[in-house]
Amino acid sequence: MLNGKSILLIVGGGIAAFKALDLVRRLRERGAAVTPVLTGAGAEFVTPLSLSALAGQQVYRDLFDLTAEAEMGHIELSRASDMVVVAPATADLMGKMAGGLADDLASTLLLATDKRVLIAPAMNVRMWDHPATRRNAERLRADGILFAGPTDGNMACGEYGPGRMAEPLEIVSAIETALGQGPLTGRHVLVTSGPTHEPIDPVRYIANRSSGAQGTAIAAALRDLGAQVTFVTGPAVVPAPAGVDVVPVETARQMLAAVEAADPADAAIFAAAVADWHVTEASHQKIKKGANGLPELGFAENPDILAAVSQRDRGRPSLVVGFAAETEKVVEHATAKRARKGCDWLLANDVSPGTGIMGGAENKVHLVTADGVEDWPRMDKNAVAARLAAKIAEALG
Repeated sequence: MLNGKSILLIVGGGIAAFKALDLVRRLRERGAAVTPVLTGAGAEFVTPLSLSALAGQQVYRDLFDLTAEAEMGHIELSRASDMVVVAPATADLMGKMAGGLADDLASTLLLATDKRVLIAPAMNVRMWDHPATRRNAERLRADGILFAGPTDGNMACGEYGPGRMAEPLEIVSAIETALGQGPLTGRHVLVTSGPTHEPIDPVRYIANRSSGAQGTAIAAALRDLGAQVTFVTGPAVVPAPAGVDVVPVETARQMLAAVEAADPADAAIFAAAVADWHVTEASHQKIKKGANGLPELGFAENPDILAAVSQRDRGRPSLVVGFAAETEKVVEHATAKRARKGCDWLLANDVSPGTGIMGGAENKVHLVTADGVEDWPRMDKNAVAARLAAKIAEALG
């Protein structure tokens, strides 16, 4: 919660500005006071009256407004809150911040503040990917500016990709974490991610098709709620998030050992796509093709990590969450799997080739619990992660 905290919210220009209205509401629900600053471009998308009504505060707009300056000068305004948030942060605002420019009220406040600043970038995918924007983002991160997003998604211009503004609840979570108010502060959460590689010989292996994107997003979302996250990851394509304890592994047996070493944990989320089998006698040399025909490979089952943790007599996490990647009868198979494994929750998704989910940017899951099945809409994996992290925080109290 944010009881007693004060947020200076700068609303930039862009279609994502409409989300700032919901952000104000979410912040006030959690007890924060919000002082809005509306840029000239932002006023093309939301009205001062809307912001003022939701915030219950005067909206500041003009650097040279003598009345506003008499009531609270811009230097005082920049330092009176606990945190400054820019949402949406346009490419223009980011450029001004990186260059130290101050030609309007918003950029002057950002240059004059002595408080932490968090920005939620929002812009067209090509603008976000432009080298100038990338340089500005790197400069801002080096200056200590915090980021919430952007995420991948459909844009108002009809394009798809990175540049979409983070959802209001994601921004709230980032604010809570930055102010030490995350609901998972003091909790230890274990997350597994990525595939495992089971060697056949030094150059070949058995694996599942997994990029590690969903597990990485979950670890980041839990971190953003204040959790201490141990992130046990196989050789994933997506890099591990910053701010978590990363434990790299390769095989299922190594993953199990890392999971056991991470005890105790308040919750464990098993998002890794663990290979079901390993080769019993992997070759120490590359197997060559030759006159002897095809090599004979013996297989053995890998340890069932989810079941092993779920069925512990002692030291079991309060909440154990598994994943089920299915290609048919998704909910039916997932319901049976949850009962068989003994986990509390199980997130099931359809990974048949036509869905584009395995290795893709989006996911559609069904949350299976003892109380039934909750169907979630298809959304990007960061949004799935944020929704799951919020439910975990609620469950752990």
